[in-house]
Amino acid sequence: MMVKKEELAFIRSRLDFWDRLSEREADFLESNISAVSYKKDYNLHSAGSQCQGVLLIKNGGLRVYILSEDGREVTLYRVSSGEVCVFSASCILSHITFDVHIDAEQDTEAYLIHISAFSKLSDENVYVENFAYKNAVERFSDVMWAMEQILFMSFDKRLAIFLADEMAKTNSTSLYITQEQIARYIGSAREVVSRMLKVFKAEGIIEQTRGAICVIDKDKLRALTK
Repeated sequence: MMVKKEELAFIRSRLDFWDRLSEREADFLESNISAVSYKKDYNLHSAGSQCQGVLLIKNGGLRVYILSEDGREVTLYRVSSGEVCVFSASCILSHITFDVHIDAEQDTEAYLIHISAFSKLSDENVYVENFAYKNAVERFSDVMWAMEQILFMSFDKRLAIFLADEMAKTNSTSLYITQEQIARYIGSAREVVSRMLKVFKAEGIIEQTRGAICVIDKDKLRALTK
């Protein structure tokens, strides 16, 4: 579905190359942006799938992750409302040689810049090309942070950081998330998550109900993140 004129202001505000486009390029870009939507848990990109294009999130969110040989998921980063995902257009990033998977972590609405149009503009306009690589480089900081946590941090610290980040993201101490989801986000096994949550509960940091975790001592949790 093509975007409406009133939606273009939001799109332009998130694409810092827009003012560097010629009138012809801007018209071409406008005609190649579609409104798309994905249901929660929908896999919109995976190894071997067709390159779609650049996604700008209107509302909802995406999770970008890799899969180990034994099927374990390692979350690299998450894309929130107002942010851009260029890894859904990884076929135009010639130096990206590993396979990523992208899921909608909740019902998501977005704007899709079709790959053929973005690729053409990247070839013709250096500001569009720079936008793609700058976004990718910034995301690699998130990737390195994820790898640092997995390789060098104790699991209790990793879990505490995740719970603290979720509190900040949702602005709530009640987190509606399952142990399986936590395991996928931080690259671990559900059983390991379950054991550590029991430790947190015994220490008076959290309370648990089915499908939810309530942080009851934020100070103790934050102390673990340091």
